[in-house]
Amino acid sequence: MAADDRDEVLDATRELVSTVLERNELDPADLISILFTATPDLVSEFPALAARELGLGDVPLMCATEIAVPHALPRVLRLMAHVDTPRARAEVQHVYLRGAVALRRDIAQ
Repeated sequence: MAADDRDEVLDATRELVSTVLERNELDPADLISILFTATPDLVSEFPALAARELGLGDVPLMCATEIAVPHALPRVLRLMAHVDTPRARAEVQHVYLRGAVALRRDIAQ
């Protein structure tokens, strides 16, 4: 994200959630819960709001702040989705968008 801006946080969250669902061929009914984390420099809005706006109002959502590590990549939003799927863990598509690809080049797809 270029800046800590409410609209940018919501747009980035919508993009991330939508991409995770699409790449993993998930239906919202497959979602058990989603945990969102944001680096300490992102405080303008709760990422869960964007998920609710996407129609995930009945999915338990939680937001948390990442620990403030001095050399960490700034302005990063992450999610960990707990899902009901017949897929093996090795088949799950891990989504890293924009500059976040640098975090895990080994599993970014």
